[in-house]
Parts: sequence; structure tokens; C-alpha cells
Amino acid sequence: MHTVSTAFPYTLTRMGVIMTPEDGNELEAEGVLNPATGRTPDGTLYLLPRLVATGNVSRVGLARLIIEDGVPTGVEREGVVLAPDRGWERGANNAGVEDPRVTFVPLLGLHVMTYVAYGPLGPRTAVAVSEDLREWRRLGPALFAYDDALDMDLNLFHNKDTVFFPEPVTAPDGVASFAVLHRPMWDLGETRPGEGIRVPAGVTDQRQSIWISYIPVSEVLADVSALTMWRGHRFLAGPEFAFEELKIGGGPAPLRVPEGWLLLHHGVTGVINSAFDQQQKVNYAAGAMILDADDPTIVLARTEEPLLKAETPDETSGIVPNVVFPTAIEEIEGQLYVFYGMADSKIGVARMDRRPLD
Repeated sequence: MHTVSTAFPYTLTRMGVIMTPEDGNELEAEGVLNPATGRTPDGTLYLLPRLVATGNVSRVGLARLIIEDGVPTGVEREGVVLAPDRGWERGANNAGVEDPRVTFVPLLGLHVMTYVAYGPLGPRTAVAVSEDLREWRRLGPALFAYDDALDMDLNLFHNKDTVFFPEPVTAPDGVASFAVLHRPMWDLGETRPGEGIRVPAGVTDQRQSIWISYIPVSEVLADVSALTMWRGHRFLAGPEFAFEELKIGGGPAPLRVPEGWLLLHHGVTGVINSAFDQQQKVNYAAGAMILDADDPTIVLARTEEPLLKAETPDETSGIVPNVVFPTAIEEIEGQLYVFYGMADSKIGVARMDRRPLD
């Protein structure tokens, strides 16, 4: 359920490009994009960009943000913190650790990274944790508990755009839980030709949408590896408006705001050929929604039009043209900034402002 707001309480304003591929750096030959962010224990703010090497092999880097007069303006690179060096992150024709999202979870004292492990069967969500953003402990691929009501095993499907909430919420079963957003991809024919599209019971729209799952807090406190054991899966939000006609997916970690939880997402139009191919006929724009503070399965408001769409040359021309892809949000000196991928080639930043509603 949701109520659409025609005057969404937040706006985005471009501030410029903050990271471009480094000349001569083989690890960045095919772009820098879709970053996570986080602060080290001393408060220093870092970008964790996806670095794409020749052959479309992705790694996660670490780069200190340069901030001038309160505004992010560039980065200083500090190397690679995650590479596809596990067998399940490497396939015969593809490999990569892609599109990291990082949520700092105060209750755990840990940064929780979700990323796409591009392995033998295609894209799969994985989880890693860190105390300092430099050393990451892999917890492994996410595993979906079976729910007979869905009449489907979600482990069968590719999954992307995964991000954790920073604070526990109450799950539908009344248990204090960590919540995680994700985007199942229902076309099994991409893994096994002929299987076609399958959807869980009760799902009538086959388009890729945002789902939510839960992990009881008590289980994570007993063993942090439980962050990979997801249950209570349910549909959260699907495509509704023109700029997201093809599919939607979650962006940065949900941010607690006066109205509830602010969730930035991307909406896609155009044509997608296969999850295994780089796309050239798509348009990615940034939208947003407000989720209920106590029950994040309730959508209170959504943007009918994108907050940001591909308009500048850096956004309309690149490895994948016409893409703005928000993946991180940070407060810097009292001001919110959103970090986003530009045409799968560069990284931009936009200022987020709150405006009063009539």
C-alpha cells in the first residue's frame, strides 16, 4: 500500500563529477562507477567504487573523498579492498565483485557490504563485513529460507541491488530483525534456456521489483554469519510510473528521516536483452520513496517523476549510455550528498535538499 506524493519532500541538485578512470590504470580501463561509502573509525569519509578492468572484470576499490568547503570534489585512491578471488565469484566467461552497497550498523559496530558476485551461474548477492573499510570478511552468498506460501525457492534466481537497513525493525512476525532489500530476477531462462519466467505465488507482475527480507537480531548477535540467512521474503514495491516502466531496484541504504525511511531507487525504461550482457538500449533514472518508520513494507510516498535523470554528457555517453544510478548517501557538515554512477563510466555527486510540503 502507498500514497503517492505529487510534491516529494526531497530534491537532488548536481554538484559535478568526482571520479573518472585513471589514465593508464588497467584496473579502471572500463570505468569507475556505482560506489558505496563509509567512514573509518577516525571519521574519515571514503568512497568504495566499483573498478572495471579490461574484459569487464570488477573489483571494489577504496578512495578517500576530498572535501572542499563542505562539498565532495574528488578522491585519493588507496587501492583495492575486494577482488573476485573466490571460485564462486568467477565464471568461465565472467568474473567480478560488483556494485557494493555499504551500511554501517551501529548495533554490530560493523560496516555491512552487499555486493554482486558474478560467478559461474551469473549475478548473485553476497555479504561481507568490516570494522575499518579496508579488511573485509566474506560471509558468503545470501541464502533464502524456503517459504511454502510463496511456492518458490528464491535461491533459484539471480539477485541484485541489495542493501541493509542501518537499524533493526520489527518483522511481520513481530521479531526484532535486520531488514534487507533486494531485487530477484525472475527469468530462469537466463541460467537454463527453456525454463522461462517463474514468479512466486501471488505475484502477478513479472517485472523486476524491490523485495524485503529479514534476519532476527538475536541470531546475528550470536553469529554474524547469520546476515546471509534471509527469511520472511515479501514484495515491497514494483514499477508504477513512466520512468520505471521496465523495472526498479534499490539504491543507497535507507536513511532515517522525519517522514520515515527515505529510499532512493533507480527506475529503468528501454530494452534489456539478458542479465549477462552490457545494456545499450536502456535509460536509468533516480527516484525515491518514503517507507513507514515502524513497518518498512508500507510505502507512504513515491516520486511520480525522477529526481535525477541522464541529461549531462557524462550521464548520456559512456560504457552504458543514459544512466544515473544512485548507490550511496552521506551527510557532510550537515548537508546530504548522493553518490551515483554516470553511464557506467564515472562517478558523480548530487546535493539532496529537503523542502517543506504544502
